[in-house]
Amino acid sequence: MTTYVLDTHALLWWLGGEQLSAEATAAIIDPGNEVLVSVVSGWEIAIKSSRGKLTIDGDLTDDIFTNGFDILPIRWSHASHVAALPDHHRDPFDRMLIAQCQSEGFTLISRDSHMSPYDVELLLA
Repeated sequence: MTTYVLDTHALLWWLGGEQLSAEATAAIIDPGNEVLVSVVSGWEIAIKSSRGKLTIDGDLTDDIFTNGFDILPIRWSHASHVAALPDHHRDPFDRMLIAQCQSEGFTLISRDSHMSPYDVELLLA
């Protein structure tokens, strides 16, 4: 079993019915894999929504669980790991996702080119 973490845009695309790469789609629908959504994505969505940069219809929590995804909490070890990351990218949400994946040995599903300089397993969204 492989554990995947959806980057925020990958989550929104999936829930919105937008097409992800064939590899990402196969990984997400494979019942032998675990797919996680980080609390940091909820935080990012809430901030962007409150600033009018993003409109969300419905209850994302219900949508996450309906799709068979689980929630990845932010642990103290994840927060501590952020300090050890090289300064390739300043987005705090992305840096936490990277720290979570590195700390736990998870694969990140993302199409963000800023993620590739980091030592993290990536699957193109």
